[in-house]
Amino acid sequence: MPSDVKTSEDTSVSFHGWASTGTANLKQWSYHPRPIGPKDVEIEITHCGICGSDIHTITSGWGELKNGPCIPGHEIVGKVVAKGKDSHHQIGDLVGAGAMVDACGDCDDCKAGFDQMCEKKAFTYNDSFKDGRGGLSYGGYADRVRVNGEYVFKIPAQISAAEAAPLLCAGVTTYAPLKHHGAGPGKRVGVIGIGGLGHLAIQWAHAMKCDEVVAISTSDSKREEAKKLGASKFVNSKKPEEMAAAAKSMDIVVCTSFDKNQNWAEILQLVANRGQFVLLALPEAPLSIPGNAFIARHVSMVGSLIGGKDVVQEMLEFAAAHNVRPWIEKMPMSDANAAVKHMMDGRPRYRVVMETEAAARQ
Repeated sequence: MPSDVKTSEDTSVSFHGWASTGTANLKQWSYHPRPIGPKDVEIEITHCGICGSDIHTITSGWGELKNGPCIPGHEIVGKVVAKGKDSHHQIGDLVGAGAMVDACGDCDDCKAGFDQMCEKKAFTYNDSFKDGRGGLSYGGYADRVRVNGEYVFKIPAQISAAEAAPLLCAGVTTYAPLKHHGAGPGKRVGVIGIGGLGHLAIQWAHAMKCDEVVAISTSDSKREEAKKLGASKFVNSKKPEEMAAAAKSMDIVVCTSFDKNQNWAEILQLVANRGQFVLLALPEAPLSIPGNAFIARHVSMVGSLIGGKDVVQEMLEFAAAHNVRPWIEKMPMSDANAAVKHMMDGRPRYRVVMETEAAARQ
């Protein structure tokens, strides 16, 4: 750990949340936030979504925690209750914060709108700030959070606070690659996995007026739900005849989930010649993929990490205008462990959003 990461603490106040020490058994824990900087805002949290990334982090599936106890949560919504002198936000604004809360703003990636790749970025939790002020980052399973206001977004009036939360990670994670790879009229889009990410990807592709939106799942149980979300076709990946009929038929395939023993050669056959296979679900183990799946048909396999701050704001406005909303289940943050278990059991349709006591005062 860098020697200066804890040099910046406001000891006059404590924020309280649910922290992991490397397992999914969260404990109540408190910390001193950084002092409010000129562009910072303090958010009284009303809602926080539970993301699959939270689970991978708190169970150490992606490696040991970096800085001791970790308060997860990067789908944060709440009210601005304090701000720095240069912040453009106003006290009382309903705002949200997503998976990253700082970047340098000056590097090539930041200037190109890919600030999520900045070497000085700070993720919302399990990370440290690199702006010279020191301090560790803690997430939204808490009563409050302080972050750079440049990475805080005003929630459109058409979107409820609870529904806005998953859009700040799951929403931009699925919106950004579809936009980047040209989803729209003339394109056929496939979505693998109808879950927390996939159910939003289907809605985006439908709202972008793609020629076809194909939902791909391992079970027929979500066939009707996929249609309600906007899918024009459904493929059961466990049925060879349906996979054969769908071969080479999709210009963009977005992969939001996969089996541990996924047959990658088979699933890549869905991509049309010269098409893109976009990997969004991040595996805990390396992938084994046959090279001929790409070379013979000029298929590209690419990754996509959330989205830059400009894309997040654009995504929220697009969601408001086109009625794209996550399907959510609300649970109290006071019972965060039950909410996390519900998520880990794979039971939600399709995102869990925790509500704090502050939500009742809205």
